[in-house]
Amino acid sequence: MQQDDADFELRWVALSLSLNIGRKSLDKLLNRFDGDLSVLLAAPRHELLRVPGIGVKLAGKIAAIDLDEVAAALRRWQQQGIAILTPRHPQYPGPLRELDDAPVLLFARGCLDDQLWTRTVAVLGTREPSSTGRNLTQELATELARAGITVVSGLALGIDTAAHTSALDEGTATVAVLGSGLLNVYPPHNRGLASQIEQRGLMLCEAQPQQAVSAQRLVARNRIISGLANQVVLVESQLGGGAMHALRFAKAQGRPIFTFDLPASGNQAALQNGANKLCAEDPLSALLGTGSKLSAGK
Repeated sequence: MQQDDADFELRWVALSLSLNIGRKSLDKLLNRFDGDLSVLLAAPRHELLRVPGIGVKLAGKIAAIDLDEVAAALRRWQQQGIAILTPRHPQYPGPLRELDDAPVLLFARGCLDDQLWTRTVAVLGTREPSSTGRNLTQELATELARAGITVVSGLALGIDTAAHTSALDEGTATVAVLGSGLLNVYPPHNRGLASQIEQRGLMLCEAQPQQAVSAQRLVARNRIISGLANQVVLVESQLGGGAMHALRFAKAQGRPIFTFDLPASGNQAALQNGANKLCAEDPLSALLGTGSKLSAGK
């Protein structure tokens, strides 16, 4: 990476960490200052206040940015095995680049191989699955792994855990997207699983490494899970379950949605809203069917 690129990345990270704003707001700032972050960070407050959406509070945060402090934090995180990915970084996940609400900053631990994104399926569902739901998850994730497809999920208890574990049992990489920082893994019960994923797959999150989980982060991470996937599978969920957020994001992102015909209210609602039905005996037939993004390759 050239020095100019490194300087841009540092300033981008500093803005992202300090402002906690989305890509569209950052783009407005960039457009106002012709893409020059050095000029932006040196701008007087009255110039910043001319940018739509930038009020006194945000202008004050920009003025207070300490680049040396940010650089020290980045070095500390990198020493702990954490990669910091901006959209300009070559290892930023390709599938996310096309999203309107793509994360402005990602923290990653594990394998950053582009082959992870060749073929991906998100496998999601309730934290309290029925025995049928758990068995379907294990069988589906196992078959996906054997087909060389990356399983993406959210490290939650229940369906997510079964999906990650089954993929790892087949010796295949899996990707977990967290609603907390990488140094503060949630749920604590899955910290051992998280370590396995780091060694043989990838952990991702938007939260700063030591940040705790929050309801807002848990919801927001679902757009990353669906955004990383070619297809999204809801194994089992009630209508009010967190996995239903992923279906809403998937629909907005144009990702095909699949589910099993189980009694759970979320499954039935998904089917009524046009989700593709998976056959319990052979779910890969639908996922790998003609016209699917996954039909090519292995």
